[in-house]
Amino acid sequence: MATSVTAVTGLADLLDRQVRTRPHAPALTFGDGQLPLSYEELDALAEREAERIAAAGVRAGEVLGLVAGNSAEFVGALLGAGRAGVVPAPLDPGLSESELRARCVVLGARGVLHGDMIGVGSIPVRPRVRPDDALVLFTAGATGRARMVPLTHGNVVAAVNTVCATYALGPEDATVAVMPFFHGHGLFASLLATLASGGCVLLPSRPPVGGGFSAEALWGDLRAVGASWFTAVPVIHEALLERSEAGDIPVPPPLRFVRSCGAPLNAATQRALERMFGAPVLSAYGMTEAAHQIASEPLPRDGALKHGTVGRATGVRVRVVDREGRVCAAGVRGEVWVRGPAVAGVGGGWLRTGDLGWLDEDGYLSLAGRIESLIVRRGRVISPEYVEDVLAGCPSVVEAAVFAVGGEGLGAAVVVRGEECVGVDDVLRYCRGRLASVAVPDRVVVVSALPRTAQGGLDRSTVAARYA
Repeated sequence: MATSVTAVTGLADLLDRQVRTRPHAPALTFGDGQLPLSYEELDALAEREAERIAAAGVRAGEVLGLVAGNSAEFVGALLGAGRAGVVPAPLDPGLSESELRARCVVLGARGVLHGDMIGVGSIPVRPRVRPDDALVLFTAGATGRARMVPLTHGNVVAAVNTVCATYALGPEDATVAVMPFFHGHGLFASLLATLASGGCVLLPSRPPVGGGFSAEALWGDLRAVGASWFTAVPVIHEALLERSEAGDIPVPPPLRFVRSCGAPLNAATQRALERMFGAPVLSAYGMTEAAHQIASEPLPRDGALKHGTVGRATGVRVRVVDREGRVCAAGVRGEVWVRGPAVAGVGGGWLRTGDLGWLDEDGYLSLAGRIESLIVRRGRVISPEYVEDVLAGCPSVVEAAVFAVGGEGLGAAVVVRGEECVGVDDVLRYCRGRLASVAVPDRVVVVSALPRTAQGGLDRSTVAARYA
């Protein structure tokens, strides 16, 4: 049975219920053979980190940058900062020193925790946060410069409750932290929702998402923790599917459901994944400014799965609006607007997501890509995501990225694998049979891999710079 976490008020008391009722239950386990940490032990670690942060001179209301991978140290520091009244800002440890320094300047960070060391500046800084802010995240930066997003205690609680309620998470659930904790996907969906509901999180020994990801290691981690679910970006799901179809990994462990978020998941891939896992694969939609989750396909007990959509609104209100600000009828495309307690910085108003989509008669949301990514060609508006979805159906094409070339050109970078490896002419022939002529790429380049953000999403700005 799922655990209600409505009594949680923020990071400071996230563990309280579990420490009172289930102190010896495992909270964190590890892929490298370390002994698990119980809720009581994790609570003690958070208390020690709170004392260490205060002793270092970081005061309540100031910002502390957290530079760490998915580790017990990160979790302890995050929760400890909350208990000390400090505002933690998780930062990607893969960033260069100059990038980390630039983000700390933007944050107005008083100090930075890096590994076992807390560095505190001697010059007073003016925090870029408000009194009610609980933590600060940065957007993925897939189409431009990453933006700083402060989230309040209310945003955090609403986000955690939404994930727990959508997937009926409870003490019997366990997961593997596939996604990094410095971004909302891994932080809210994998870590905080699991801890708030009394479940267990396995922290893999390999880095999440990046070059260290291993399909075989993930299978082993899922079995080791007795996982009932996990969440990842589509590129990871596709890698798992590819290895399974090649016979390189064994039958997956039994799961209650699998979640996909962070980028569009091809409907055919979603069906193939369900056959492989023997469990429903639920597409979800989120963004940093909404403290991660906005919509999700429901568990089968709660409603129909409509592959190709990202499900229904969860914990927020969603509307689709045209250029004049009028609400669109069902099936009509427009900009997705979001409103609710998890949405940051809009004072209870509507957040304009910048995403193009439409709602059906049942309230299921379909997405057609970022408005800023749309390509105007011969007077027609082309959605690169739509063309990419068609390209993904071409035999041997694993993934694709579509981009503008010059004034009126259209290009595509494709990754091909498999025994029936196709060439450029085959890809173009496939497109001509399935796309309007205006949407058929002029040029196709075959590449070994597409550039990704640290969260595993397609890095469109780098795609354009590299191939256009």
